[in-house]
Amino acid sequence: MPPRQASSDRRRPRCTTAQKQITGEPNVRGRYDCDEGTRQLVAQRVKGVVALSDVPAGEEGRVHLVERQLESLAELDALVADYLEKAAALRRCPMASADWWNH
Repeated sequence: MPPRQASSDRRRPRCTTAQKQITGEPNVRGRYDCDEGTRQLVAQRVKGVVALSDVPAGEEGRVHLVERQLESLAELDALVADYLEKAAALRRCPMASADWWNH
C-alpha cells in the first residue's frame, strides 16, 4: 500500500452550520436618561439565546448585562418595562448599584 499523502483539507477543520457563531442584529427596546446621559436597553440573539444589555447611547460608559437567557417576547417586554420604571425612579443606571436588588 502506498504511503498516504497529507492533504491540506485534512488539516483544516471544517465548519458546519451548527458550529457557526450566529449573532443577530442589536435591537433597541428602550431608552432612558440618567446622570450618565442617555442609555439604551438592547436585546440581541447570541447563539440562539436572547440577551438584554444596558448600554450607553454614546461611546463612553459601562455596558451591563441585564439578563442573558430570555425565554419569550413577553418576558423581554416585562423586563424592559420594569427596568425602565426602576431607572426613572433611581435617575441612574439600575445595574450600576446594588439598589436594583434591594427594592
